[in-house]
Amino acid sequence: MEAIQQLTLHRELPHQPDKPALTLQDVCVRYNGSGAEALSQISLRVEKGERIAIVGPNGAGKSTLFNLIVGSLRPTSGEVHLFGHQPSGHICIGYVPQRSQIDWRFPVTVKELVMMGRVGKIGLLRWPRKRDWEMVQHCLERVNAAHLAHKQIGELSGGQQQRVFIARALAQEAEFLLLDEPLTGLDVPNQEAIFTILDSLRPDGVTVLVATHDLNLAAARFDQILLLNHRVIAYGAAATILTTPNLLAAYGGHIHLVHAGDETLVLADTCCEH
Repeated sequence: MEAIQQLTLHRELPHQPDKPALTLQDVCVRYNGSGAEALSQISLRVEKGERIAIVGPNGAGKSTLFNLIVGSLRPTSGEVHLFGHQPSGHICIGYVPQRSQIDWRFPVTVKELVMMGRVGKIGLLRWPRKRDWEMVQHCLERVNAAHLAHKQIGELSGGQQQRVFIARALAQEAEFLLLDEPLTGLDVPNQEAIFTILDSLRPDGVTVLVATHDLNLAAARFDQILLLNHRVIAYGAAATILTTPNLLAAYGGHIHLVHAGDETLVLADTCCEH
């Protein structure tokens, strides 16, 4: 299972304290063969500790952007830097994939999955030590999942699965956290549980990027919003980003405007999300 088995084996690079958490400068990614652009002229700056929502229609390039940040994809042109260095030198990037990308039949327990986050710290082919297992226990407690430690991952509910993958990132001692559609299919209590965990990361200065289709949550719960559709449509605070012209530019025919008195309601069509 690629998303679980992928191990970060690079030696950690020292962060440059005067550099932002993330910068992209004129980044383009072209599809092989067709030459079409998955991302075009993306320039972006994210400061340490910010919580950013990435919104846009299906196929807008959100997952491609995440792959650039974790270093599994190189840009066709342009530069990507985390804390002043290229992504491939970091072990501080935690990634929580979409649940649909995980083989939940994989024979691993919750505590074993979370221990996978320690590989970059332990080193290749070395056994976990007592303090590594103590870290796993601490991270499970932090996401309220310690009671699930011995369960097989396929036995978990959707909300539990997301919390356990966040625990894996915490065990990794991630300073930059990427969550790809973590709220999809979750009820309100489970969504609130995720945000409680994310709120707890603010004092630690962890930078968080979340891909989501929920414009209301993006506006209410994030510092800034990146509106993306192969290019940056707009980036900034919700009040200045979620305007009718910007949303029409991003979603095109997949958005509907409903006028109710003096207000305009924007309805995004995500019925074909998968």
